[in-house]
Amino acid sequence: MREHIRLEALEALDAIDRYGSFAAAAASLYRVPSAISYTINQLEAELAIAVFDRRGHRATLTPAGRLLLDEGRRILLATRELGAAAQRLANHWEPELRLAIDALIAPAQLWPAMAAFGQAHPEINMRLAEEVLGGTWESLIDERVDLAIGVADPPATSGVERVGHIDVAFVFCCAPTHPLAAHKTPLTSDDLRAHRAIVVADSARHFSPRRIAGALLDGQPRLTVSTMPSKVDALEAGLGVGFCPQVWVTPSLAAGRLVSPPLADPRPPQRADILCRGGERGRALQWFIDYLNDCPPPRDDLASPQPIS
Repeated sequence: MREHIRLEALEALDAIDRYGSFAAAAASLYRVPSAISYTINQLEAELAIAVFDRRGHRATLTPAGRLLLDEGRRILLATRELGAAAQRLANHWEPELRLAIDALIAPAQLWPAMAAFGQAHPEINMRLAEEVLGGTWESLIDERVDLAIGVADPPATSGVERVGHIDVAFVFCCAPTHPLAAHKTPLTSDDLRAHRAIVVADSARHFSPRRIAGALLDGQPRLTVSTMPSKVDALEAGLGVGFCPQVWVTPSLAAGRLVSPPLADPRPPQRADILCRGGERGRALQWFIDYLNDCPPPRDDLASPQPIS
């Protein structure tokens, strides 16, 4: 007895169930009914089971036949997807687009681009990783992602290409109950240094931890958290003060959960690069880069990618 199952038999079984009869299944597969009957009879003989119960006016699937159909459809789908994936790869379309965004960038800033990509290429998987500081470009160097978005002050590294950038506006924030919220004059560096700063930890796995220039003053106590949402929560709880990308704190400022006291030395916007590895790019990666450069999201409270001049 042979226990392997031919795709031809699964296709016939699927067609019979879809179209309701051996004759209709044969027509859908451009075969004669006798060929479909022979395929099913051969399947039953090879597995030593009854796939159909033929005692009534119409053949119905046995429990074993239903199992073959249900699991067989998964095999047929996987086979079709495998063939399509191989064709896409041969045409330089990657099976998956892997992105990393830095904590400077809110994931919502990428939803329009990802929605457009998903609509244009529904068969290509997408993966989005959220990193912080050195972890963002490290994920690119380690080839865990294809595109790193929002990399601040990247080190000089061979084999990495800048394909765009985002200008990130920063806002100094604290809770309305924090002592600095009631300060009468613009805050100086000495004023800030006297209060705990909330900072987000570098997610790099191998490289030395880094921090964005100006995020922490020398001698300033700190509370380190792992994510930007946690930083915003800590600020709202009055646990400290800090600079945040505007996109992350706009809702909290509008709702009065955070305030932004004036500074004697406001922090300028930060350029955050969009990086990919050098060399030949897959068509999915190139499509996404082109979209970021040609169709940036509305500015409003979201920073917009800037094309390279």
